Amino acid sequence: MAGLKIESVTKTFGSMNALSDVSLEVKNGEFVAVLGPSGCGKTTLLRAIAGFEKVSDGEIRVDEVVVSSRSVNVPPEKRKVGIVFQNYALWPHMSVAENVGYSLKVAKVAKATREKRVEDALALVDLTGLGDRRPSNLSGGQRQRVALARCLVSTPSLVLFDEPLANLDVHLRASMEEEFADFHKRTKTTIVYITHDQAEAMALADRIAVMDHGKLIQFATPRELYQEPRSDMVAAFIAQGMVLPAKLMSVPENGQCKVQLLGQDAVFRCASDQATVSEAKVCIRSSDIEIVDKDGIPVAIKRVIYRGGGARVEAYPVARPDLQLTFDIPDPVTLLEGDTANIRICSGWVIPQGDPQ
Repeated sequence: MAGLKIESVTKTFGSMNALSDVSLEVKNGEFVAVLGPSGCGKTTLLRAIAGFEKVSDGEIRVDEVVVSSRSVNVPPEKRKVGIVFQNYALWPHMSVAENVGYSLKVAKVAKATREKRVEDALALVDLTGLGDRRPSNLSGGQRQRVALARCLVSTPSLVLFDEPLANLDVHLRASMEEEFADFHKRTKTTIVYITHDQAEAMALADRIAVMDHGKLIQFATPRELYQEPRSDMVAAFIAQGMVLPAKLMSVPENGQCKVQLLGQDAVFRCASDQATVSEAKVCIRSSDIEIVDKDGIPVAIKRVIYRGGGARVEAYPVARPDLQLTFDIPDPVTLLEGDTANIRICSGWVIPQGDPQ
């Protein structure tokens, strides 16, 4: 399967840059998720890779072949790029096999060859024996697999997924995540997976490209994004991290820096190239906060949300009511709205200064 290389791609609509100088490289056989809030540019990026949008600047290569640039725009049908859409787009009057083999029929592939390739594609997605059924007689998950088989039957070099689980219920989504992961493990297909769902991206992808306002903010493994975000946006976006102001009290040493946060001294993880600045920002997670009896940071409780077995607490530091903190406490839950408590921030990450990528 082919790799994908995107170099300095910009896509402009009128005066707006939907994509701004985006560069990333997907390795052969890699599963990459493109993640970001609505309007971040991820769908435009998918359409540019597929050939539905012509890039304004930069270059896109599939298997080292230029398919998009200012002077080159290979048509979608000649890019050997397959797409799996979120709405399946199956023809209800055709059988499963007819849906899967339609593109081969249009291409006038011989019937015997066509039937063999359809059979092989259905086997890849565990739908052997269901070729005679109509889409209406399949479950949502099975229809999604038919859409995937239809994509694979044309032997694409690269497969794009456009939020394929967005229309499924939560239980079916979990099941399909397992199936996509198993499919990738078996076939080693190069995949670019567009999604707004963080849990989905974390569960499936080898690496995740986080986008915002048309720019690539960080491209890293799920663990790196969670533990070592390189910008305020990534820190706050991934798993609802809390970004807080702090003072950097020491230079990096063995991957750690001394910081002063909300009047308390602490030792946080930091990058080896962390700049020596007095004013810094840190990312903490709910799991980094614990309640203490004394000598902690005083907080006022805004809201307590019971979640079975414990509660999610929303609070703010008494000295900084403009900041919001969230943390979890186990049963028995005794805190109430309007109470005060003392907390300790056990761990955190100093967000690097400078280039977020």
